[in-house]
This record gives sequence, C-alpha cells and structure tokens, in this order.
Amino acid sequence: MDFSLLKELQDVRATSGDEIHLKNFLLKYIQENQSNWDVQPEIIQDRQIQDCLILKFGKPRTAIFAHMDSIGFHAGYGSDLVKIGGPVTETGIRLVGSDSEGEVDCEMNVDDEGRVAYNFHREIERGTTLSFKPNWRETDAFVQNCYMDNRLGVFNALKVAESLKDGLIVFSCWEEHGSASVGYLSRFIQENFKVDQALISDITWVTTGVQHGQGVAISIRDSGIARRSWINHIIDIAKKSGVPYQLEVESAGGSDGTVLSRSAYAWDWCFIGAPEDNVHSPDEKVHKDDIYAMIDLYKVLMEKL
Repeated sequence: MDFSLLKELQDVRATSGDEIHLKNFLLKYIQENQSNWDVQPEIIQDRQIQDCLILKFGKPRTAIFAHMDSIGFHAGYGSDLVKIGGPVTETGIRLVGSDSEGEVDCEMNVDDEGRVAYNFHREIERGTTLSFKPNWRETDAFVQNCYMDNRLGVFNALKVAESLKDGLIVFSCWEEHGSASVGYLSRFIQENFKVDQALISDITWVTTGVQHGQGVAISIRDSGIARRSWINHIIDIAKKSGVPYQLEVESAGGSDGTVLSRSAYAWDWCFIGAPEDNVHSPDEKVHKDDIYAMIDLYKVLMEKL
C-alpha cells in the first residue's frame, strides 16, 4: 500500500481548535479524487457543524467518526508553552508553526520544575499554535511519525470512502481537547439522516493485551462503555470476516465514542483502531499489518451493519 497520503496528512498542522487547515486539505483531496470512488458523496458543510465535515454516501445506516485535530501547544506568555490535549513534553522536541512574522521551528525545553517553554531567536506571538515537527520513517513492517493519532484514522476513512456505497464519514473537531464537536454532530446527524450507529476510526495504544502486528483492536471498553449487544454483533461480524483483530479492555482513554454515549441521543458505537507505540509523541509507531486489517474490517462492517 502507498502511504504517501498518510504522510501528507501528517504534514498538515491542525491542532484542536485549528482544524480548518485539515478540513481544507480534505476538501481539495476529495474534489480531486472522488471521481475514482464507487460513489461520489454529498459533501456537507454547515454553520451548525462549524469546521467539521460530513460525507454522505447513498442511504447511510452507519457513521464513521474520525477526528481531524491533533495535540500540540499554544505559545503563552514570554516563552511559555501551554498544552493542547496531552502531548509528551521533553527537552529537545522540535515544534513548528507560523505567526505574522513568519515560520517557526523551535525547540522545547522542560526545566527541573517542569516548566515547559520554547527556545527560539525571538518571542513567538501569543496564542500561536505549535505542533510536533514531522519526521516520517517507514520500514517493511512499520510507519512512524507524529500524529498517527489521528491522521491514520482519517487515512482509514478516506480508504474506506473509495468503495463505500452507503454510509456517513464524519470528520470531527476537538477530540484531543474534550470532543466539543460531537454533541452538535450527534444532534445534526440524527435529525438529518436518522443514523444512530457509529464506528470510531481512531488510534489506540500498544499495551500488555494489545500488541503490534496482531490485527486491528476492537475496544470492548476504555473509560466509556458501549452497549454490549452491539459490541458482540461487531465481534461476530469480525470473526466471520477472517480479518485479524484483537480485543481491547482498558480502564482509561476516551474518544468521540465516549462523548456520543453522553449525548442526549441514543447511539450505538464502537472504537476500532490500530494500536500504536509512543503515544502523543513525535514518534508514534504503527505496524502496517494492523493498518491493513483496520481498513479491511471497516469495509466489511460498513457493508454488514
């Protein structure tokens, strides 16, 4: 598989609240490539969903949610860095961004008291968003870079879109900093499309129970718990499909699905994603076999559900 699109996605700077850059990238990509897809989707942009983006294929029954945003930092007062979400902080990490004076490529510094700051030849304009500097690495077995979470989830959705007949693909905002968009997306989707089941195209962690190269992870639970009969239905489809998968049971972590479960609308949802090492760092690492399994299982589920 050609992963050049994934690399391009990871080059786009789009921290929580600043997703418009990735939305614009996606709109351009869709416009240039949808003629090669089995079904050309209706592209939905609406003030009610702000910078989110929805693709409607045929007669949708199920929605794929893939969040566009990444973790990162805001330039604060002086040389302070203020976290967006939960990024790793280590002296020497390179951060990039831009302000009215031009491009920024600076180094993070963490002092003995834990203060996180940047080293740069000038003060960066207050409020400037900064993200990890991309550093693409690819071997026969792995891909590695910043922001596999969740550019890989977006990549998965775009690969599924190529052959999708019926369904919604929902590109959401703010997942890394509170999933603020999912509340209004939940309402908009149910009121406009009568869709109430969702797959969460996101990236999970390598743990003692979820390993590289063993297949895509189907999450039975993290900090949120979905309806078990729905999860069992998905596992049954996965078993019959022959696609490699592994089951995840964690006590922490969350996603757009967790927020869907708190919505005023009834949703069935399941988090399904490839596991990664070095979470929320510039060195997120995913096994290619798990990416293939993720794409394959989503294609099966969007047909069967």
